[in-house]
Amino acid sequence: MRSPAIGLIGRPRSIFILLAMISSYVTAASESTEKKPPRPERTERERAQWIDELRSLYTTDPQQWPAPFVDEPHQWRELGLLPPVVHPTDNPHSPEKEELGKILFFDPRLSGSGQIACASCHDPDLHWADGRTTSFGHSRTLLTRNAPTIRNSAFAKTLFWDGRAESLESQVIAVLNNPSEMRANVHDVTERLKTSDEYRTRFQASFGDDAITFERIAQAIACFERTIVGGRSRFDAFLNGKIPELSPSELAGLDLFRREARCINCHNGPLFSDGEMHNVGLSYYGRRFEDLGHYHVSGEAESVGQFRTPSLRDVTRTTPLMHNGLFELQGVLNMYNAGMPTLRRKDHQQDDPLFPIKSPLLKPLGLNQQDLADLAAFLKALEEPKLRIWAPPLPSIPPTN
Repeated sequence: MRSPAIGLIGRPRSIFILLAMISSYVTAASESTEKKPPRPERTERERAQWIDELRSLYTTDPQQWPAPFVDEPHQWRELGLLPPVVHPTDNPHSPEKEELGKILFFDPRLSGSGQIACASCHDPDLHWADGRTTSFGHSRTLLTRNAPTIRNSAFAKTLFWDGRAESLESQVIAVLNNPSEMRANVHDVTERLKTSDEYRTRFQASFGDDAITFERIAQAIACFERTIVGGRSRFDAFLNGKIPELSPSELAGLDLFRREARCINCHNGPLFSDGEMHNVGLSYYGRRFEDLGHYHVSGEAESVGQFRTPSLRDVTRTTPLMHNGLFELQGVLNMYNAGMPTLRRKDHQQDDPLFPIKSPLLKPLGLNQQDLADLAAFLKALEEPKLRIWAPPLPSIPPTN
């Protein structure tokens, strides 16, 4: 389920997307703290020798891989396989609850309009995202943030781009209640489901009695969402020893990701995300598309423009990217290579306490075109195979008079 708009109103975006992208590129290229020209590309012979060296380095246990380029004392974890999902003690897993949650996830009758389901913005055929810049909400309201995939959300420390939900259960309730999104009415939804014999039977099997409450609806959906887990990518197969090696470009990209490209500073661990809040220079402060991010949650000036680090698993299948959905992968790689946009204070902003400060972890990299292609190849190795998920039949609900 996607994040609601905060502090912004829906507005037409298509006319501004290209201008916004160009603006970001120009800012990144011209206002970074320093400029770094692309490093020379290796010759074919040099590259072949380098790949051979990398094969010897990366066929060992990940704990013996070369030390990553990480800013001290920044915390990081090595890349790796996803761990088993741990369900919370106050919402334990059961097959019955998982199936109930799946049905509710696809049921548009939870929404105020009766037309929007969780699956509307998190479509399994679109890798549990929706492929849009931003999604449509209630009455086709155009929302202001991109709907990220919910795959692997079981491992997230916080939910939403601004991190305001601490559990999947609270995230579900927030989206159901949001007037710009599903606009559910607690009384109407629960009373509607109570008229269904099948729903009452399924709640009985899931919770021990047939009481249907908003809290239980959220618990069932969250239980189902925790089962949407990846771990079948080429990179996972490589770590598991199921494929003997990555391609030369994927292997070079893995080494770049961990070292010269400095991606592992924030995109680390099995989830390829530290789960923390960072300002990457895309707050659009004082401009169209302005979004203050985590500031709306914390109220602290240093949080202006901060957003949760997204997982990079399946990133090549879940574009467009970033919290505003304005970018494709190549554009994001180009911006990171330039050090990301660095805002400059205008005269009237000299004493502005909310002026956003970009993370010091971001620096111009000086990568060449071959490096960027290798990084893209490695990220593609994080793709999950396509699995066909069929929407379940919905329980019948008697028509209201």
